Amino acid sequence: MKLLARALRLCELVRHKSSRRLVAGQGCVGPWRGCCAPIQAVGPRADLPPSGDCTTVRIMRPDDANVAGNVHGGTILKMIEEAGAIISTRHCNSQNGERCVAALARVERTDFLSPMCIGEVAHVSAEITYTSKHSVEVQVNVLSENILTGAKKLTNKATLWYVPLSLKNVDKVLEVPPVVYSRQEQEEEGRKRYEAQKLERMETKWRNGDIVQPVLNPEPNTVSYSQSSLIHLVGPSDCTLHGFVHGGVTMKLMDEVAGIVAARHCKTNIVTASVDAINFHDKIRKGFVITISGRMTFTSNKSMEIEVLVDADPVVDSSQKRYRAASAFFTYVSLSPEGRSLPVPQLVPETEDEKKRFEEGKGRYLQMKAKRQGHAEPQP
Repeated sequence: MKLLARALRLCELVRHKSSRRLVAGQGCVGPWRGCCAPIQAVGPRADLPPSGDCTTVRIMRPDDANVAGNVHGGTILKMIEEAGAIISTRHCNSQNGERCVAALARVERTDFLSPMCIGEVAHVSAEITYTSKHSVEVQVNVLSENILTGAKKLTNKATLWYVPLSLKNVDKVLEVPPVVYSRQEQEEEGRKRYEAQKLERMETKWRNGDIVQPVLNPEPNTVSYSQSSLIHLVGPSDCTLHGFVHGGVTMKLMDEVAGIVAARHCKTNIVTASVDAINFHDKIRKGFVITISGRMTFTSNKSMEIEVLVDADPVVDSSQKRYRAASAFFTYVSLSPEGRSLPVPQLVPETEDEKKRFEEGKGRYLQMKAKRQGHAEPQP
């Protein structure tokens, strides 16, 4: 406990005492030089870049982790989103004009490369890699540091997309200040990623009418046996300056529900292995009631895919109907007390819809497996 308290004081000292500035074309300057890739700004305020942290640092506390001491995937996702929101909002306000806050629209597939534990320090760094007329792509890396040995390891890499919403009118999307790329290929590659994610977002909207229904006395290893829901009243601490829910808050709740589904299915310690693309279909306002539902869709020998759906209910506004706000697929693995991967009980789909979702999940699993094997092949 003394070590934890000392580390907490050290982190606060670093956070409040260090002086850092993000300078166009140089990244961070001062004692933190080199921690962020440079971003070049153009426009009237290019000579006056906004100041502030481009890397967030926080020690992992007991309430950030599960009973085995592994930090919740939702906690890490929330830190990733916070870093992305800071740098994208800063960039979108780097020119004179209407002020805005960057809202999260989508998170690309995120793999959890290595577990993070209580007492380790998370270093979350964000970098803008592409801008379109109305959106910002942010790359975020997460490192965990063992403060006893100083050893660091990469735990997460994520890509997030933000859109700038006016502070005066939340339904108004503002234009994004462009960035200057060091190579022409960077812009072309970014444009391809932008078009791909735009197409995928459109393809996910067909699921908006799909809901999770409870079943009485379900059999073990079935979809109904492990499916779970969480109901949450959106309060002021969950929201941005606009009065809408932070994307990171939503992702944390989604991961909690997915974790409950996985634990109910295999009844062991479970950890987040990856998150498929998270699409935010619509904003969630303060005072709304959200229902986060999760259900098992597919199991391989050692992994589980869980679909998570977020529905928003404007309970105090009779003119608005309940709507689908976000959706995603989470992948979990089962671990022994020693941290070794365990076999997963095989899912038993019963209905035609469940069998269809199982085959779709199997397709995603095989596609990602082939992609990983392709990356692992030695280059000639």
